[in-house]
Amino acid sequence: MWSYLARRTVQALITLFIITILCFILTRLSADPLAQYATNPNMSAADKAALRERLGLNDPMPVQYIRWLGLAVQGDMGLSFFSKQPVTLMISQRLPNTLILMITAEIFTIVIALLLGIISAVRQYSLLDNVITTFSFVGFSMPIFFIALGLILIFAVQFKAWGWPSLPTGADIWNQKDVGQLIRHLILPVTALVTITTAGYARFIRTSILEVLGQDYIRTARAKGLTNRVVLFKHALRNAALPLVTIVGLDIPYLLGGALVTESVFAWPGMGRLFWEYAQRGDFPVVLGVLLIVSTAVVVFTIITDIVYTFVDPRIRLS
Repeated sequence: MWSYLARRTVQALITLFIITILCFILTRLSADPLAQYATNPNMSAADKAALRERLGLNDPMPVQYIRWLGLAVQGDMGLSFFSKQPVTLMISQRLPNTLILMITAEIFTIVIALLLGIISAVRQYSLLDNVITTFSFVGFSMPIFFIALGLILIFAVQFKAWGWPSLPTGADIWNQKDVGQLIRHLILPVTALVTITTAGYARFIRTSILEVLGQDYIRTARAKGLTNRVVLFKHALRNAALPLVTIVGLDIPYLLGGALVTESVFAWPGMGRLFWEYAQRGDFPVVLGVLLIVSTAVVVFTIITDIVYTFVDPRIRLS
């Protein structure tokens, strides 16, 4: 186990190093941070040249990367070109909001997807299975912005027009420390995320359970007189959980990055919206800060997922 962790840690550091190089190059080449001042009549060419020199944009790209990486290793991700605030502070202010949204959505997704997947697998080709399958295909094929805008149109606009209790869209100003307002503003974005994610999870769980139910040891367990509930939850579901652990383990890191489209549509003050707002301005310190956090989380949770395998299935050994 320890030798495996040591080897994977070295691999993770090398992987992160390569990722940071690619992200830095692509981010720097994607936009000019000073483009926002191009039409500013109050800034002369000399002022722009001085600002570029002060920000270190005239240095060769390898020099800029080494300087940025050296500070990032120490926890300093630099200053935003636009807001002049430390990137670490900006991320720390947005990250809790993203975690509240994404963790809530992930919990509901796993619970609902497990329920639908199990029902669909146990009642294969029944009317209920066909209904769940139809829901899965429709939900998975619909773009998230369409679902989000549809929810706003129905539960915010039309409900208000009909005089029914409506839900907020996020466009209004609200106190994030007020639990009641927080829950009301969570309903629509969480519903949008759960709808599209549950559809894929449910189909995945159904397929995994059906594959396990066809194994010889399941038929042996039934031949011994075990009830269908014991066979399903004690034998089948645990062995079918490995694929679910894989997709959840890969999805969890992206919780830190937020949901770009959902947060933008519902004006949710999270990491996804932060990334989009500052990417449009070419503010690469903020963009690189978000990418670094997400990349690190992906690498770390990949290792954690491998370790969880050993607890779910004792036959798996790390070496």
